[in-house]
Amino acid sequence: MIGLKRAEKAVKIVEMLEEFYPETPVPLDHENTFQLLVAVLMSAQTTDLKVNQVTPALFKKAPDAKSMVKLTVQTILDDIRQVGLAPTKAKNIHRLSEMLVEHYDGEVPNGFEPLEALPGVGHKTAGVVMAQAFGVPAFPIDTHIHRLAARWGLSNGKNVEKTEKDLKAIFPKSLWNKLHLQIIFFGREYCPARNHDLTKCPICSWTATKKRILEESKR
Repeated sequence: MIGLKRAEKAVKIVEMLEEFYPETPVPLDHENTFQLLVAVLMSAQTTDLKVNQVTPALFKKAPDAKSMVKLTVQTILDDIRQVGLAPTKAKNIHRLSEMLVEHYDGEVPNGFEPLEALPGVGHKTAGVVMAQAFGVPAFPIDTHIHRLAARWGLSNGKNVEKTEKDLKAIFPKSLWNKLHLQIIFFGREYCPARNHDLTKCPICSWTATKKRILEESKR
């Protein structure tokens, strides 16, 4: 099966991921779009588990942008100190809240450009918000997806931009939002970055090339 074409691989991968993960709850706890935006921003270089541990205290104080603006950066930092890059994230959370209040009456805008104009919000973060909050087809690429797309022979992209382009070209647009989460869940459960035996993985075992299997076995 290693010789399958990308399109054939994609069809089978979709079938398998649907069996593994028919339901795809958003892994970051939130009660509104603003909280989702803040949680996704905080998840960079931090696990979702850690984000979910620190956000309840912060969101209790400030459940929306208008209340977040009233907090000091130091107060925000005190609540999120356990996440990576906390000082920078605290500043970005406060400033983006100010911008949301100033320009959007505290609401999160529905659009990639206005989202990416906010401090600390890159294309991946904007994509998650667009997909999960607004239902707009997107394929946010995180490290799990970037790694698995290469392992599965679906992309030879050297960066996440190329990987996103490749995956959007091979998977139906209607599946992008769900696949984004399914691949993340699969990567965490079955396909770790290190000490991974591609020959025993439910998907890598038949999608990975002999060259990649050999390369990773030498690490």
